[in-house]
Amino acid sequence: MASLWVGNRGTVRDYPGFSPSVDAEAIRKAIRGIGTDEKTLISILTERSSAQRQLIVKEYETAYGKKLKDDLKGDLSGHFEHLMVALVTPPAVFDAKQLKKSMKGTGTNEDALIEILTTRTSRQVKEISQAYYTVYKKSLGDDISSETSGDFRKALLTLADGRRDESLKVDEQLAVKDAQVLYNAGENRWGTDEDKFTEILCLRSFPQLKRTFDEYRNISHKDIEDSIKGELSGHFEDLLLAIVHCARNTSAFLAERLHQALKGAGTDEFTLNRIMVSRSEIDLLDIRAEFKKRCGYSLYSAIQSDTSGDYGTTLLKLCGGDD
Repeated sequence: MASLWVGNRGTVRDYPGFSPSVDAEAIRKAIRGIGTDEKTLISILTERSSAQRQLIVKEYETAYGKKLKDDLKGDLSGHFEHLMVALVTPPAVFDAKQLKKSMKGTGTNEDALIEILTTRTSRQVKEISQAYYTVYKKSLGDDISSETSGDFRKALLTLADGRRDESLKVDEQLAVKDAQVLYNAGENRWGTDEDKFTEILCLRSFPQLKRTFDEYRNISHKDIEDSIKGELSGHFEDLLLAIVHCARNTSAFLAERLHQALKGAGTDEFTLNRIMVSRSEIDLLDIRAEFKKRCGYSLYSAIQSDTSGDYGTTLLKLCGGDD
């Protein structure tokens, strides 16, 4: 099942000559010694694929009777600790925990909810939902329902069902029909039929949506983004715009999220860690290229000037290179 979380545009790959027992032992030594050997921890955990890290986790527990995650938490602190723990967490569980964190306490982090649910494939979303239930004994849908409302809730629940079509084939007639439905639901009437927007944007495949947006432009002489901005508002608008951006170019959408996380005073480590860890084996190379295109400077240099210490070193290793 691990293949769901692996693309061919990642910066992290399987380590050749991998031995879980050798790695587990090296990590144990790095943690047990007087003072922690962070260098060893970083080089092992950033140079093994997620599937390999899971084998290290198993081996570690078998050999030492302790959970690697707990030992890392006990030994490290701050953002560095969060990042290292993220690296030893299975991808679906990591996303489930990020979703939970987005909904915990006062106020909801809508941007994180939107980002995760719009950028994961249907199969990934199904895995995340299972992981969520396993970890929290509550369904993801129930938590979304109690933490959000209105059309935003409806759309998130549709996404959380993992029913988006994943086929790469484009149905030309459907694109024309959907474009007309969207036009009639928004620009062409008094008031907006939000359900039609949710249905089409949350269930059609990305290639299909791209084609639909072209047709939409032909009919309305406007970009779908402009219509969404004119017709809708709040988090629901944010969510639909995120879907449009992902359908057009997911890597560019995530590059923009990284740009937001790194610019200005203070760093948004929650977003930074999530994207760097979750995309490091999928499309981080493309995200890096889009970042450079957008910002005129490399993701590597942005991380370098915005983070420091072992935390910064780990992120730079995940980033994989300077463009």
